[in-house]
Amino acid sequence: MSDVLALPIFKQEESSLPPENENKILPFQYVLCAATSPAVKLHDETLTYLNQGQSYEIRMLDNRKIGELPEINGKLVKSIFRVVFHDRRLQYTEHQQLEGWRWNRPGDRILDIDIPMSVGIIDPRANPTQLNTVEFLWDPSKRTSVFIQVHCISTEFTMRKHGGEKGVPFRVQIDTFKENENGEYTEHLHSASCQIKVFKPKGADRKQKTDREKMEKRTPHEKEKYQPSYETTILTECSPWPEITYVNNAPSPGFNSSHSSFSIGEGNGSPNHQPEPPPPIADVSHTSELMLGNLLPTSTPQEAQQWLHRNRFSTFSRLFRNFSGADLLKLTREDVIQICGPADGIRLFNALKGRMVRPRLTIYVCQESQQLQELQQKHEDGDAVTSTFFVYHAIYLEELTAVELTEKLAQLFSISSQQISQIYKQGPTGIHVLISDEMIQNFQDESCFVLDTMKAETNDSYHIILK
Repeated sequence: MSDVLALPIFKQEESSLPPENENKILPFQYVLCAATSPAVKLHDETLTYLNQGQSYEIRMLDNRKIGELPEINGKLVKSIFRVVFHDRRLQYTEHQQLEGWRWNRPGDRILDIDIPMSVGIIDPRANPTQLNTVEFLWDPSKRTSVFIQVHCISTEFTMRKHGGEKGVPFRVQIDTFKENENGEYTEHLHSASCQIKVFKPKGADRKQKTDREKMEKRTPHEKEKYQPSYETTILTECSPWPEITYVNNAPSPGFNSSHSSFSIGEGNGSPNHQPEPPPPIADVSHTSELMLGNLLPTSTPQEAQQWLHRNRFSTFSRLFRNFSGADLLKLTREDVIQICGPADGIRLFNALKGRMVRPRLTIYVCQESQQLQELQQKHEDGDAVTSTFFVYHAIYLEELTAVELTEKLAQLFSISSQQISQIYKQGPTGIHVLISDEMIQNFQDESCFVLDTMKAETNDSYHIILK
């Protein structure tokens, strides 16, 4: 594959690399087949414009010298592709930004691989929880080209959206790893990235044309300060992605196979917040409240992990793996939102504080027959009736329907809901008004009712009257 570098197109582009990299031979080279902008100054990083959703080829080239990295000869390596923010301000809030994008674009991904057009990639994967990351295996000794699609546009992350705003730049970063002695792809080999901006379909072509026309209007002296536009973009060496330590060390069976199949799942996915299997359940007989859903200050880190998994926070189990119950409960609302983002952060904070959602309607009921029995007992015992008090039961309604009320009353009486034939409300002059959904929706919150039962026409059913 190193013979490809002799092509004029690559020789020409190599001249745009910084001087310190000219004599440094990197083990791999990645070439994005999209033209660089002509409106970039000489010593600035190249900028490449992409169209939203369009497939762009990235050539994966083996650039090793003879005898270099012999341990990967005849073996596969793994590359992880990411689309990340270029601006440091957005890097600090990346999780919140991506969660906001997910909220506005449900079901969409930021980065995808165009499988039918790609060549030489094995077992490509896209973790559903990591919208901006894809990964695959490839053989450096064989021709490999991956076609990527970026579905977000640069203006979706600008502060104001009144039209005509300058879009934020992204980075396409590739991190490549080799197998360790255990067959796990965790040993870092090489990382490279380039700066891009993404426009709505055909917007990149218009922007490229605009930049070219602007440069043509400049004087020859001014043009000398700018880089020429190259037909392709060579990704330049960079530091490994900072969250590279989160790479899932568990080997994936799919990465030992030689077939090419696209799987979307929780398998050997992106390193960011990778879900883990729940830890084994220890002897926690003293934590009955924990099992019911409340996290206790006395909970151990292992019990806190179990609580996170039970409450659908597995995504953050690695992040909080050393946190005890007390550590988690001490987090403020702002802390949790900053760590987990606004959507998951608010949900986690509410779960930690054990906040219950208030029911839409609460009514209190007391059975009339119990009242009469207690009154009669008071008379027989010679007690004053005025000292009598009655116990009411709270019924919480969410759907505000007659069916829901029937089911709740059946639970209260410990009978089947089929045994309740009709529910009436006693109206003016003692009339019986059939309970409807609309009537329940107009009940005043925390109303009190005395329940009376009448035998229905069928043997095993009852009518219930709310007085």
